[in-house]
Amino acid sequence: MKCLIVAAGQGTRLRERGLSKPLIPIKGTPLIERVIAGARAAGITEFVVVSGYRGTELRAALDAYAARVGGISVTHVVNDEWERANGVSVHKAKAQLTGPFLLTMCDHLVDPGIFQALMAVAPEPDTVTLAVDHNLDRPLNDPEDVTRVKCVDGRIERIGKVIRDFNAYDTGVFLCTPGMFAALEASQAKGDDSISGAMNVLAGWGKALVRDIGERIWIDVDDPVAFEKAEKLLDSGQL
Repeated sequence: MKCLIVAAGQGTRLRERGLSKPLIPIKGTPLIERVIAGARAAGITEFVVVSGYRGTELRAALDAYAARVGGISVTHVVNDEWERANGVSVHKAKAQLTGPFLLTMCDHLVDPGIFQALMAVAPEPDTVTLAVDHNLDRPLNDPEDVTRVKCVDGRIERIGKVIRDFNAYDTGVFLCTPGMFAALEASQAKGDDSISGAMNVLAGWGKALVRDIGERIWIDVDDPVAFEKAEKLLDSGQL
């Protein structure tokens, strides 16, 4: 199964640590290399990476990384509209993804078991399954910044950063079918370019599913506080 990694944005909140967010070293290893290594530990060998801001630098670094480690392939997709929301990056990769695929972000470090649990799912036609965290009191991710999810009977009722009635967090890891692209197009037609917008469309269609990650660890490394937490997790061997 292929894994799509969104890596097109600027990452301004980590600018003090580097100009290209995916290439910022964390404990000596670029962030995106850690994302790929986690997916490789789950058995994934084919990657599609969407780049945008400082994309030439990122693509060269990933080609060098793939040649160095061996055993993986990296297909590049260029998003020349990287200032728009993250759903645009996903849609740019449509031609490369004709079957079920995993989707993750270049700044989310996750337990490889989260990928494995999603890969074990036999996806229903035209659905997208989001790995969700019901541990709302776990202090790894900022509750004011994380994307919130309201789940009912294994399905998403609604998703977004500002919803008040929620019972889970969005980990940023998805098992997608090509139905994701139809949802992105429908969401963009409404003026919402985000992945969450597409998930809300899928929820309306009854096609947005969830899988609980249990006690598995994940962290969105998008600001200095999260960066320091991620370093501690890596030091302790939890990631």
